[in-house]
Amino acid sequence: MTLLKRTNYCGEIDLSFIGKKICLAGWVHRIRHHGSLIFVDLRDRSGIIQLVFDPSTSQEAYEKADSLGIEWVILVEGVVRERPEGMKNPKIKTGDIEVEVLNIKIENTSKTLPFNLWNNDVDENIRLRYRYLDLRRDKMQEKFLLRHKFFLSIRNFLDKRGFIEIETPNLIVSTPEGARDFIIPSRLQRGKFYALPQSPQLFKQLLMVAGFDKYFQIARCFRDEDLRADRQPEFTQLDLEMSFVDQEDIFRVIEELFIHVLKEVFSLEIKIPFPRLTYEEAQENYGTDKPDLRYDMKIMDFTQTFSSLSLDFLQKIISEGGNIKGIILKGIQPSRKEWEIISEKSKSYGAPGIIWFSKTSGELRSSIKKYIEENFETKFNNSVPIKDGDSLLLLAGDKHEILKILGRIRLDLCEFFKIKPKEELYFLWITDFPLFEREKDTGRIVAEHHPFTSPKEEDLNLIDIDPLRVRAQCYDLVLNGVELGSGSIRIHKREIQEKIFKILNLSQEEIEKRFGFLLEAFEYGAPPHGGIALGLDRIISILTKSNSLRDVIAFPKTQSGTCLLTGAPSQVDPEQLKEVHISILSE
Repeated sequence: MTLLKRTNYCGEIDLSFIGKKICLAGWVHRIRHHGSLIFVDLRDRSGIIQLVFDPSTSQEAYEKADSLGIEWVILVEGVVRERPEGMKNPKIKTGDIEVEVLNIKIENTSKTLPFNLWNNDVDENIRLRYRYLDLRRDKMQEKFLLRHKFFLSIRNFLDKRGFIEIETPNLIVSTPEGARDFIIPSRLQRGKFYALPQSPQLFKQLLMVAGFDKYFQIARCFRDEDLRADRQPEFTQLDLEMSFVDQEDIFRVIEELFIHVLKEVFSLEIKIPFPRLTYEEAQENYGTDKPDLRYDMKIMDFTQTFSSLSLDFLQKIISEGGNIKGIILKGIQPSRKEWEIISEKSKSYGAPGIIWFSKTSGELRSSIKKYIEENFETKFNNSVPIKDGDSLLLLAGDKHEILKILGRIRLDLCEFFKIKPKEELYFLWITDFPLFEREKDTGRIVAEHHPFTSPKEEDLNLIDIDPLRVRAQCYDLVLNGVELGSGSIRIHKREIQEKIFKILNLSQEEIEKRFGFLLEAFEYGAPPHGGIALGLDRIISILTKSNSLRDVIAFPKTQSGTCLLTGAPSQVDPEQLKEVHISILSE
């Protein structure tokens, strides 16, 4: 038998190959015996093709085919022919042809698989334990092919616009960026540690000082934080920085990037410019800084309305500085049971309970019917904009607390009542974030995003007087209610950066120790600059309609931060610990 070497992928073969001899390689997907013929579906990452083993063509190949098992790895040589009429399969792209096999080589056998690759209901822990098998599935391979094309399209777009891709270190000094660092002990320098980067933030700023005025990197980043469906301890982001720009320049580049990549990779058309909301507008109208604008339901203020209606318990809340805010449910009439479910959900978010009204055939129903006076309904109808068939959900209390709760309830209502979203993709810029916030637990002032964000110029006079009122030249990009990433115009002057560090209660010694190299760089002609970092795993997850980031990361961690495939994190040999000068204390 001649040496077999693959000439083509399975999915490449079509009617133009009829009569040609080819060699294919892949996995046995399916086996069928029909009379004296054996049909085998062969699969590789490009698709599936039907093989025909006929003893009259090759008795040796036929006998080998008779021994095959599912997921065995084989090489076959054969001639392409058209399938007979009535035997064609329009469900696959190679459904018009088949390969009559002349030779076959069995490269490897396979044990019985621990799960059915084509069963969509397999427990995720099993899938992650045998991730190399899970990744054989066509749906998974499609996602990673799209991921590859997405990254390639980004690189090509930025290259044509004069950006330079530069890699930054993965072993860096620990800096405060909001989440915990992963730290790595140094063997050569006893008692000292590296940190894995949460982002390339400081290095990309230094690249601006170095004169690389358009930088990008598809960077691997690491954060030791509690995990959720949209978080992983290691993730990939598009990191981008430019000199001599303002916020509008960055918006324009990112919007044009998405126009290009979505059309090239996903054949999707989107409109620019993306809509914008200030941080304050987003909180007031949607109770969150990452609103999902595919749904129209806004949070409305009813404080003034109910201040003129005679309800003593609401009057008391208003007199104590509280607010009354709510959501109108257009064309929705929840039953009392459904209102109870909604109320319990709001309580799980910290609300004392909800107040609701429904207007049915002109009659007003309410959870507080017993408190309503005789003339209340007339006043209500004149001042509250709900029509017949609508309902109103209200929360009363501290403004910031009820906005936060209503922001979560709003999405629950959309899901609960199956409200159809307006569009598939709804991008949104959030701007004018506060530069600082006060931590609830400690009361200390911390950076809203990170300490390298430049204050808005018109608020510079407030830094020493009232820092919590200072707004940042900062922005988030949101897609369908998911934060894709953040960016800002950076501080590029030493005196302003030092002032920010001191407001954050860092001592001069700590400032020099952690950020001395950055401050020194600012003294050697640092240009004004700004940029953004976008979570590519999140973007791919949304675009492929995946349930979590784990579906678009080849070898992800579980929500407890473990790798079920390799067993990481694991204990290490005591000698390894000794080499890096570490001992483990017993609890």
